[in-house]
Amino acid sequence: MTKWVYTFGDGRAEGEASMRNLLGGKGANLAEMSNLGLPVPPGFTITTGVCTYYYDNGETYPPELKDAVAQALTEVGRIAGRRFGDPEKPLLVSVRSGARASMPGMMDTVLNLGLNDDTVGAVAQDAGDERFAYDSYRRFITMYSNVVLGVEHHDFEEALEAYKQRRGHDLDTDLTADDWKILIARYKEIVEKATGAPFPQDPHAQLWGAISAVFGSWMNPRAKKYRELHAIPASWGTAVNVQAMVFGNMGETSATGVAFTRNPSTGENKLYGEFLINAQGEDVVAGIRTPQDITEAARVASGSDKPSMETAMPDAFAELVRICGVLEGHYRDMQDMEFTIERGKLWMLQTRNGKRTARAALRIACDLVEEGLITQREAVGRVEPQALDQLLHPTIDPKAKRDILATGLPASPGAASGEIVFTSEAAEAAKKAGRKCILVRVETSPEDIHGMHAAEAILTTRGGMTSHAAVVARGMGKPCVSGAGTVRIDAKAGTLACGGRTLKTGDVITIDGGAGQVLVGAVAMLEPELSGDFAKLMEWADGVRRLDVRANAETPLDARTARTFGAEGIGLCRTEHMFFEGDRIVAVREMILADDEAGRRAALDKLLPMQRADFVELFTIMSGLPVTIRLLDPPLHEFLPHTEEEIAEVAKAMGASPEKLKRRASELHEFNPMLGFRGVRLAVAYPEIAEMQARAIFEAAAQAARETGRPVTPEVMVPLVMTKPELDLVKARIDAMAKKVMEETGAAFAYQVGTMIELPRAALRAAEIAEAAEFFSFGTNDLTQTTLGISRDDAASFLGPYVQKGLIEFDPFVTLDQEGVGELVALAAERGRKTRPDIKLGICGEHGGDPASIRFCEGLGLDYVSCSPYRVPIARLAAAQAALAGETRSLA
Repeated sequence: MTKWVYTFGDGRAEGEASMRNLLGGKGANLAEMSNLGLPVPPGFTITTGVCTYYYDNGETYPPELKDAVAQALTEVGRIAGRRFGDPEKPLLVSVRSGARASMPGMMDTVLNLGLNDDTVGAVAQDAGDERFAYDSYRRFITMYSNVVLGVEHHDFEEALEAYKQRRGHDLDTDLTADDWKILIARYKEIVEKATGAPFPQDPHAQLWGAISAVFGSWMNPRAKKYRELHAIPASWGTAVNVQAMVFGNMGETSATGVAFTRNPSTGENKLYGEFLINAQGEDVVAGIRTPQDITEAARVASGSDKPSMETAMPDAFAELVRICGVLEGHYRDMQDMEFTIERGKLWMLQTRNGKRTARAALRIACDLVEEGLITQREAVGRVEPQALDQLLHPTIDPKAKRDILATGLPASPGAASGEIVFTSEAAEAAKKAGRKCILVRVETSPEDIHGMHAAEAILTTRGGMTSHAAVVARGMGKPCVSGAGTVRIDAKAGTLACGGRTLKTGDVITIDGGAGQVLVGAVAMLEPELSGDFAKLMEWADGVRRLDVRANAETPLDARTARTFGAEGIGLCRTEHMFFEGDRIVAVREMILADDEAGRRAALDKLLPMQRADFVELFTIMSGLPVTIRLLDPPLHEFLPHTEEEIAEVAKAMGASPEKLKRRASELHEFNPMLGFRGVRLAVAYPEIAEMQARAIFEAAAQAARETGRPVTPEVMVPLVMTKPELDLVKARIDAMAKKVMEETGAAFAYQVGTMIELPRAALRAAEIAEAAEFFSFGTNDLTQTTLGISRDDAASFLGPYVQKGLIEFDPFVTLDQEGVGELVALAAERGRKTRPDIKLGICGEHGGDPASIRFCEGLGLDYVSCSPYRVPIARLAAAQAALAGETRSLA
């Protein structure tokens, strides 16, 4: 019989950390902490298997689940010395989600469950604190009504604020037990009006309502969006954790907090976090009250006048420090923990490997190696390749003038400028319109996930370093300043004010997430320097990876950037990008307008020295590393003007007839140019184009080798080949030109001719194409289009819904479709090698910088991946992790 429920508590558990796929991350770690003998309130976990069953069976539960939950509740009550639903000694519980991958704030939580009109009195008597009991009850009504019954949270907030205003109170803590009783009655009225039914009083009905709400939240819009952004499959499901409540809001000897064993922004080996006295967990992470520092050093650094946990609760602080050491030593990684102090006793509610910035991840990984906790190879696996992107963005130039509007908390490092927007919808609209924006909010909530993704940076006036805005921004690599309390926002009017200055929607500000500053206007930025921990980790990664990493580059700037980031050559030089500059475009248009071959060759003669100079510079920068140059690929009409105004302007500049330009553009017009007159087809119809490019490549190779003293081995790539005879025809002309250049220059040089595999037929006929091709470069952008029958430029309108509905797991233009496109790549690689065992194989589409696609390439034994220059470090680390994963698989 399937086991659906696992209990934990009292120093033992039925689960353990290795069971995170079944118990979710939270449940597995609660079990592990229990097994370690740490103070964990007793509870039980309903497995992710129930979530899968729930959605596979019309949102129903396994028949035996109800009895299993009842037995687990009895065991939790036994450990806690209470009974669920008992009017005299009631057991109150929390109900929380817990997926195998951390999804902070994306799904729903209910606290204080089990309270009703009867049990609230017993809780008050037991605690000796009537105010605490009724405060807990109103919190439960608010949370349960919102999460389970769908009543808007702001309905309760408005009632609370109106009541405080009438009574002259500023803070929630000013309210007495009698005040809460009045508000509870008002809250019940709100619920009944919104739902048509009274607030549920049966604790068992409350529990199953909450369990269903947590499973239901797995498919809510914000959770779906988070999974889409972080490539988390919907099929994983979530677990549900039901745990005995411990209370941080039982007066001045109680508290709740969040702590990291190391600083998640910098990686510094110092306890980091925040807590609140007389509060529940949601108060810390939701930013409802500004929290206090845990350590005295942090309090001094922040300038806070509120006591730190170290001074206010020294015994609990000492216990927390001890537990931090136990957990970090056990998990061998930085831990993110939630805790509650109830009347002086510390309870651990959660631990997990903490989310961190890329800079912190690098430092922590390197420090853990130095401390002997992990090996260099383990360190390579500890940094998410995509997270390195955070290090490759600008920071503010120290010489730049700073017009500081406000200062808040440095919640997520990095800097960005953009226009002010006050809603997530406005942020998305700005991004779609190509405008950079800064999302400005009082506080963010999980509903803002899409706006945070669209914005360049985030500014909040409320909340601390572990608020929703801070945690999510760090995970996204977005700069964030939180808790900028001097800023006043009027979202309806579209203004923010601070220090006598007012800015409005559309005004530009700059966020410095490292310094916690908000600056007026755009500020000069600096490119990052990659050294220190970054260089150390990259050295370790390069020591274990097998795949070479090249860059897609055709400009000197791109090539130099690629070399700075550790590229081992150029895997794709798109020569057409060189044709759009200055005099070149004129010569290209002359070639296109020419009436015969002689006219085309005359125009191409003008292009030859420009192309040769380009290639000399690339070969020189690459200093003997391989450079793959793709012959002209796009259709010729792309080089011609299209509007009447452009045609007239170009015709005048060229001394040509506008009618002739229009006629030629009309002749070249295609209904589907992606599958039209392009690639090798241009070289077949106009061989003089390929001959000019081949001459430029080989003359440049001879010149660069002579000037640098380093041999140059160019790789000439013929695009869009579908048959061997096509390649034979073009290759013969390339070979003839190589021979001619060697005779003319007296230089001898090696070179290779290969092709891009970007059509299904080419993949299927790879064995015979390999008779002519010395290398294959898989153009996975076009191969994805031609295999799936999807235009990349038009796919946005339907790929999103496909991912959301679970029809496909990922956007196939971001992560390679391994089952379809991947099978063609594997087939072509196998057949190509059968004909030519030493054939060089690589990919040069955008997938070359995607970690999941790189793992696939490693599995196939390809020789290299090629990606944009700024993704080279990501590809280097991903290739190393793929190699380590391959070693692990071979040992298993």
